[in-house]
Amino acid sequence: MESYIKGMHHVTAIAGDAKRNLHFYTEVLGLRLIKKTVNFDDPHTYHFYFANANADLGSVLTFFPWGDRVKRGLKGAGMATEVSYSVPKGSLDFWVKRLDDNNIFYSKPTVKFGERYIAFLDPDGLKIELIETDIPQDTLPEVYSVKPEYALNSIYAVTLTLNNIAPTASILTDVFGYEFEKKEGNRTRYTMTKDGLTSKVDLVELPNESRGIVAGGIIHHVAFRVSNDTDLMKMREKIVALGLNITEQIDRQYFHSLYFREPGGVLFEIATDNPGFDIDEDESELGQHLMLPSRYEAQRERIEKALPVLA
Repeated sequence: MESYIKGMHHVTAIAGDAKRNLHFYTEVLGLRLIKKTVNFDDPHTYHFYFANANADLGSVLTFFPWGDRVKRGLKGAGMATEVSYSVPKGSLDFWVKRLDDNNIFYSKPTVKFGERYIAFLDPDGLKIELIETDIPQDTLPEVYSVKPEYALNSIYAVTLTLNNIAPTASILTDVFGYEFEKKEGNRTRYTMTKDGLTSKVDLVELPNESRGIVAGGIIHHVAFRVSNDTDLMKMREKIVALGLNITEQIDRQYFHSLYFREPGGVLFEIATDNPGFDIDEDESELGQHLMLPSRYEAQRERIEKALPVLA
């Protein structure tokens, strides 16, 4: 079955305090804030988009920071539970020191699938991994004192925790075009390389694991890339043919999307490359202004007053 999926588009998670979330992902991890906007359904909540210094799709991690309104979530079955970024070979010593300097607890460097990595939790409890890979590092400008030879490059893998991986694996391979790579214990890795970009999804099978609760520190959904609206709707036809419920196309300002729950319960999004994050800001100014969906522009003054202060 032909697939139009090109790999990872973004991952979206839920956070608590907006200022704390912004500080951690920019000043600690050295990601670039490429879009500061609001939740489409709750305009009094920010929607932050972080990415590598070039704002590449596939490196984008976004958050809804809901402040004191959100309780800590519970990791479990039927959800994405880890986000892994690729970093250059030899960079983990830098990250160990940086995490130490910021009083962040982390696991000692260890090996998974033959690759060295460290793992830690963000301030809301989201598990992040930094994995040393051979992926060529683009020429990235320095961001928040993180030089290119250490910088986070792209989302290398996302981990899904499931009671039974078989139905989800079928979606990844038969519909999305991922291929089985290898298995270690109860973790099975699927991979895709297109247009020179590598994307991996790890499926962890825990038959007796309770279902998770989506709240603070939990991934809300995982988004996969397609080139354009035509390919998006072709993917919709494939999902409908499987008897799964999927939304109509939704305009998310910077991309167009479909949402559906794969058989294991994880919310998947399929998102287009178009129109892109630079439709309302120059590339050099991404993330520097509060950008509102057009339907909220008339309410800008009220929304700005209601949003948390970030300075």
